[in-house]
Amino acid sequence: MDVVVDAGRYHHGDLKMSLLNEATKIIRSEGEAALSMRRLASQLGVSRTAAYHHFADRDELLAAVAAEGFRRFDDSQCMQTVIDVPLTRDVLDLFARRYLEFADQNRQHYDLMFGSKIWKAGVVPAFLKEQAYASFKRYVDTVRRWHDEGAMHATIDPLRFAQVSWSTLHGLCRLLADGVYLEGDAAVDGISETLIDTWWVYLNHGASSPA
Repeated sequence: MDVVVDAGRYHHGDLKMSLLNEATKIIRSEGEAALSMRRLASQLGVSRTAAYHHFADRDELLAAVAAEGFRRFDDSQCMQTVIDVPLTRDVLDLFARRYLEFADQNRQHYDLMFGSKIWKAGVVPAFLKEQAYASFKRYVDTVRRWHDEGAMHATIDPLRFAQVSWSTLHGLCRLLADGVYLEGDAAVDGISETLIDTWWVYLNHGASSPA
């Protein structure tokens, strides 16, 4: 049964999503520091009691925004580029570029998804861990499928390649978001091209044997 709160303006499920959406708007326009449960409730015209019914505190709300970011990533063109698709150099190239695009177009979510404010602040909510690990597992499973299909060198560890490739893309995203070192589309395109070339050689030939 739907539970109506605050003079019937919201049903139970609607209010939770409205809180998430409004929190995202505040973070996008003014930054995460501007967000408070008091302000959020006020802007939606509900009581703080109603807001706290869904989120125990501000930290839990931020974790929920981060979890929503991972859900958006799962549904994004980035992941759709590789799910159930054979491995080719063009697929890798498109995946990398769409990963960068997702991070750029969803910076508020991305910062919370991977930022220390949540992951090093204390106890990470189980729902966020579950969503985050499930997102990465989808990518790992994809790389393992490519390996099983013989699309990469047999000596390559699929998990390690997934970890390294994901981490490399994340590093580029952070440099872009922070304005460090990378300037302009030409630099990003050049680095992306070199990155894919490096991956492709490795995937086809495996790691060099120690001398």
